[in-house]
Amino acid sequence: MTGNGTGDVEALRQEIRRTRVELGETMELLAARADVKALVRHSAEQAKVRMREQAALTVARVRGQAAEKVRVVRAQAYEKGGSVGRSPVPWAAVAAGAVATAVLLLIVRGRRR
Repeated sequence: MTGNGTGDVEALRQEIRRTRVELGETMELLAARADVKALVRHSAEQAKVRMREQAALTVARVRGQAAEKVRVVRAQAYEKGGSVGRSPVPWAAVAAGAVATAVLLLIVRGRRR
């Protein structure tokens, strides 16, 4: 735009369009900053994402520690001569208990007749 008023009309119109676009963008930015609900929602979403990430890291760390503890306990049991994964009760004792239970049931049934 020229200072003496003899500027091109089309140039003035283009400058007005640019100014309107800039003003519209500025208004959109101001409106976004003034939208407290949207800001709170956005902040809450960011907090959720951070908490989920932190929880996933914590779960992974705890699982890793638990796996390490299991490995250590198994190694200690192996060193002591124990067998990991087997029941500490001998099979003979389990079989004797089953036979005793069967005999007891037969005796009780025989008395009822």
